[in-house]
Amino acid sequence: MASETKTPLPAGPAQGGETSGQPWRSGQGMAPFSGTSRPVTVGWSARLPERYTRPLLQALLALEGNSPALGLVVAPDPGLAQVQAILAPRTQASIRLFERFYAAVVPFATVQDALAVEELAARWRGDGEGGLVVPREELPELQALWGGPPAETVAVVQSSDLLEALEAAPDRVGILPFHELDPRYKVLHLTTPGGETLNVLDNRLDVEAYPLAVALTLQGEEAAAVAPILEPVLRGPRTNREPDRLTVLLMTGVTAMSRVTALRMEQKGVLYPAQVISDTLRAADITHISNEVPFLDDCQVDPSENNLVLCSDTDYWAALEALGTDIVGLSGNHVNDFGREGAVRSITWYREQGIPIYGSGLNVEEACAPLLWEHNGNRLAFFAALAFYPESAWATEDQPGACYYYHNQERIWDAIRELRPQVDIISVELQYLETYEPFPTDQQVVEFRELREVGADIVTGVQSHVPQAMEPYGPGPGRAPSIIVYGLGNLFFDQMWSWETRTELMARHVIHRGRLLSTEILTAVLEDYAQPRWATPEERAEILQRIFRAAPPRPHE
Repeated sequence: MASETKTPLPAGPAQGGETSGQPWRSGQGMAPFSGTSRPVTVGWSARLPERYTRPLLQALLALEGNSPALGLVVAPDPGLAQVQAILAPRTQASIRLFERFYAAVVPFATVQDALAVEELAARWRGDGEGGLVVPREELPELQALWGGPPAETVAVVQSSDLLEALEAAPDRVGILPFHELDPRYKVLHLTTPGGETLNVLDNRLDVEAYPLAVALTLQGEEAAAVAPILEPVLRGPRTNREPDRLTVLLMTGVTAMSRVTALRMEQKGVLYPAQVISDTLRAADITHISNEVPFLDDCQVDPSENNLVLCSDTDYWAALEALGTDIVGLSGNHVNDFGREGAVRSITWYREQGIPIYGSGLNVEEACAPLLWEHNGNRLAFFAALAFYPESAWATEDQPGACYYYHNQERIWDAIRELRPQVDIISVELQYLETYEPFPTDQQVVEFRELREVGADIVTGVQSHVPQAMEPYGPGPGRAPSIIVYGLGNLFFDQMWSWETRTELMARHVIHRGRLLSTEILTAVLEDYAQPRWATPEERAEILQRIFRAAPPRPHE
């Protein structure tokens, strides 16, 4: 080993270059570490990225003089070090100083949902069934995962160019670090040789089984002893996927448990609508419902085809409770179908049950006020407004109803601007002009984009009885990632009269450290006037293709 004389902090490893010719020692003059006659040497390759070497060196500096039994040395030659810091597949690393999770991605408007893990490795080797695009900045981790270097057929690009490379060749799949995802990408589920399907966006992910993750680990005789000394002083996040900073928000379309839906609930039980889909919706951290109609304890079932005066019995809340409903938007144009008195009763009932609502209130100030929510350190604000008739549904200064968008646009915009520095995610939902096309109207596109420009991260149409287009955005100068969802279709409603009205979307938004990472599209089909089931693969492909084709031309940015 080289001289133990203490020298300045080596610049080499921190910058990704070679180490200096002299070692750096923590705790000079202290008793030897682990009972040995000399300090333990720690080394790493000059190719190890700075994102690991800098915090390692900072940790060694922080240890200096703090432990009477410690002597750690950075070895100039990692091959001679007693403990080596290396990158390895996370599943094979018993010591994990740092972790880096990755996602397999394709452009958002892609029908494909999953890919085998073995296929990714095959593409890396150049013998897979399609192309692979990887960021140049992530090559050290990917080589640790799959061996290296990559085959000549692998496209190596800057992270900022990855989406363009994917769009240029539809058979390609990209790899991105988890924290660099944005809604322009669709994250593929990974299927394992054992038959598991794993989704890195899942808030219940078994991280021990997830195959697309790399760890900085220690190896060598003294690794197990060195790790617990280093770990407490390592600075910054130790992983790029923090489960305690992850929030899954699941938003749904039109709910009106009335007419034939109500009849089926009376015949088959109030939980009947939720029986198939409840497990998935309940798994979200925040499950949203847009309820069009008042809850009344004396609501009578009227399944007449042309009945447009709608309500739900308060007992029907059990179906929404089964979904794990956390928040309810009340911007529907049927909220006052039983008059102002009915609206008062319904709002009062929600509040007595402790159910968070927004979009309606006992007056216009309440109706237009945001609902503030926090989960895992992510701060969210929810707005809902009615941009449609009848006038009798609109709240006034002293009468209940929904927040009418066009009378209160400036109020909502000002509130968004005021909240923008205080919260991480702003979600705005509009009950808009009802059409039965997947294409948003020209005016709808203008007004939904205006809300995004004002500062909304998620803009959702809750008026549409058929699935409509989506419009994802990546980060830009001074702008966080965002998405516009023009219409989700129905959730619980009896419109069985066309295939389009029977098909449903749910938007599962994934938020991490205050940033919208991804929006997953769930697809369902209504059966028996009341009960959604998950779409088959063929049905799902048709639904996705329909809404992708309906996407409006993108604005120039």
